Amino acid sequence: MTSVVSARGVSKHFGAVRAVDEVSFEIEQGKILGLIGPNGAGKTTLLKAVLGLTDCDGELSVLGLDPFKQRKELLKNICFIADVAVLPRWIKVTQLLEFVESVHPNFSRKRAEGFLSQTKVRSDAKVRELSKGMVVQLHLSIIMAIDAKLLVLDEPTLGLDIIFRKEFYSNLLNDYFDEKRTILITTHQVEEIENLLTDIMFINDGKILLDSPMEAIADSYVELTTSGEDAIKARGLGPIAEHEMFGKSVLLFEGVSRENLGGLGELRTPSVADLFVAKVKGARK
Repeated sequence: MTSVVSARGVSKHFGAVRAVDEVSFEIEQGKILGLIGPNGAGKTTLLKAVLGLTDCDGELSVLGLDPFKQRKELLKNICFIADVAVLPRWIKVTQLLEFVESVHPNFSRKRAEGFLSQTKVRSDAKVRELSKGMVVQLHLSIIMAIDAKLLVLDEPTLGLDIIFRKEFYSNLLNDYFDEKRTILITTHQVEEIENLLTDIMFINDGKILLDSPMEAIADSYVELTTSGEDAIKARGLGPIAEHEMFGKSVLLFEGVSRENLGGLGELRTPSVADLFVAKVKGARK
């Protein structure tokens, strides 16, 4: 597989604060990676490094380029959507399309207009007249009309209602994503995207806690709901996390086979959210 992003010992310090601390990972072509972390975990700093907005120590390659030194070349093949789509409020939609067409060699205005025709965004409307959901639709229509190899999404649906969020990801998968494109997503709404992801990465305090294909989660982690004597037996197998729910114990195991837990209670694959909480809490001990 071709690596779109390759990091080796990447670090970024702000004085005594280690925003990103010696991280190493690969993001392969055709993957949808979820980068999950609490506020202040280092997600934004890492994204800025990938986008060439900040330098860093270590080795970082994006599409075979040094993102900080070769950012102009990189931006021809990378797109970015943040939680607040930064579009001039005074500009009309049609003027915006004209501007992007004039500055980006890989932009198809016809394709963008096709996407917008499926929305309620009027071509003669100014950005300030659009709702936040419409601004996101406009931004996404422009992004999907650019023939880019890497799309970076930083909390792209923050503040949108559930209908807009569902439509956003549906349009992204149906009209943009293919095996030649790669998507990197950060979000706090993990439950809404985990079924879209091919890979997951957890970051906390600047360190990578988990870097795994989604399909490997079920092989490595199992959640057991149990009580009484069975709970006592299960604790002897070394769970990485435990909490109570409706009077029963819920234990999360890493590297313990389902066969060893058989007969002790109800088994299931943990959600990404539950696994994330367990990993973060475990790292803080």
